[in-house]
Amino acid sequence: MNDEVIRCENLVKIYNTGQPNEFTALRGINLTIKEGDFVSIIGSSGSGKSTLLNLISCLDTPTRGEVYIEETPLSKLSGNERAKLRNQKLGFIFQQFNLIHSMTAFENVELTMRFAGIEKKQRHERVEELLRQVGLENKGNNRPTELSGGEQQRVAIARALANNPKIILGDEPTGNLDSATGATIMELLTELNEDQNKTLVMVTHDPLIARKAHRTVRIKDGKLEEETKGTLIGNHNE
Repeated sequence: MNDEVIRCENLVKIYNTGQPNEFTALRGINLTIKEGDFVSIIGSSGSGKSTLLNLISCLDTPTRGEVYIEETPLSKLSGNERAKLRNQKLGFIFQQFNLIHSMTAFENVELTMRFAGIEKKQRHERVEELLRQVGLENKGNNRPTELSGGEQQRVAIARALANNPKIILGDEPTGNLDSATGATIMELLTELNEDQNKTLVMVTHDPLIARKAHRTVRIKDGKLEEETKGTLIGNHNE
C-alpha cells in the first residue's frame, strides 16, 4: 500500500518567540511519508532534524503549520487525544534506550500495553511473542543493567512494537552502539519495514541507516535542502 501516513505542511518552529534570544529551528518544512516507507532524516547538529521528529512524534507543537498523522491534524487534538494517538499509532526508539531500570525487560515491553488497557493474558502473550521476535526470549526476567547495549535496544524495539503501531520513529537508534551491534539492530529494523510494512522515520548521523533507507531527507538551517533515493551521496560524517 502507498497510503499517506505522515504529512508536514509549512512547518515553522520558533523557540523563545518574541524574545531577544529567539531561535527559528524550522523554516517552512513540507514532507510527505507514505505507508511502508523508510525515511532517514540527516543534518548537522542544530539543523532542525530532531525538532522535526519531535513535531511528528506529537512531543512538541509547531509555531506555524500542521502535522497530519493519517489525515488527522495534530493541532486539533486535545492533550488526551494526542496521548492516545501516540500510544496506538506511533512506536518510539531512542538513542539512550529509555528503559525503566527498576523493571525487567518483560515489564518494560508490557508497560505501553498496560497504558492502553489491554487485558493481562493478551499482554503476556504479546510480550512473549515480541521478545522471541527480537531474539530475547530468555532475557525477559533481566533488568536493563543486566543486558548489553544491543540487548537493551532490542527491548526498546520490542516495546515500540507492543501496540502494533504503523509508524516507528527513531532518534539516533544506533548512536550508543558499536558498529557491529548497530548493524544488527538495523537488520532487525529493516526486516520490520520489509516484512511487516512498518513505516520507519529515523533521525541519524549513521551512514548505514542513510544507505538502507528508501529516501534520505537532509535538513540544513531549518530547511529541507535535498532529498535522495537509495544510497546517500555526500558527507557521511555530519
